[in-house]
Amino acid sequence: MASVLVVEDDQFVRSALIRQLTAAAHTVRSVGTAPQALREVAHHRFDAVVLDLGAAGPDGAEVLRMLRGVTDVPVIVATDRADEAGIVRLLDEGADDYLVRPFSGEQLTARLAAVLRRARPRPRPEEAPQPDVIEVGGLRIDPRRRRARLDGEPLALTRREFDLLAFLARRPGVVVARGELLAEVWRQSYGDDQTIDVHLSWLRRKLGETAAAPRYLHTLRGVGVKLEPPP
Repeated sequence: MASVLVVEDDQFVRSALIRQLTAAAHTVRSVGTAPQALREVAHHRFDAVVLDLGAAGPDGAEVLRMLRGVTDVPVIVATDRADEAGIVRLLDEGADDYLVRPFSGEQLTARLAAVLRRARPRPRPEEAPQPDVIEVGGLRIDPRRRRARLDGEPLALTRREFDLLAFLARRPGVVVARGELLAEVWRQSYGDDQTIDVHLSWLRRKLGETAAAPRYLHTLRGVGVKLEPPP
């Protein structure tokens, strides 16, 4: 059983979501607008949020950023849009999963169960302490302050771009499988390779390289991705 906040402006749809989640033994609170949702997460502890983009207004990504400013609770976005660029943007801004309308109650409860599993702390084997700053060639990455520089110049990275770069930089020269990237960076056990490709493309552009002429990021077709310093 989980405590779930439903953000949905359509009363009929909201009632249906509450019935579906309650039938799955979850405790549900609901609101109709993004400001109400922000007040709820600031004053109550939830295990997950189901966010309808209609209730979020014209800029759902901005609402996600605001939610991420006050909580790390998993967020499932319900959207009418199925275009790849829009979905990638929502995931990059902080959504943990998404559902494209129309979706069934079974889909919602299955996705909710999946994000709750991923949100649980996972035991890890003993590891050597990570350095405060990671340096790979001209790259200098400070995970604690979430800052990155290339050849002394600051890099303007999104949340997901920084996570991807830092994860690869901790393993310089090691080929990381796409499945591992989805699990460790996106916290997803499944997903579309195009999501990774889009973020790699954006990251390459900011590193001043291309897939055809890589400097730091190297893709091994059918195997994975590695980051290593230029020769």
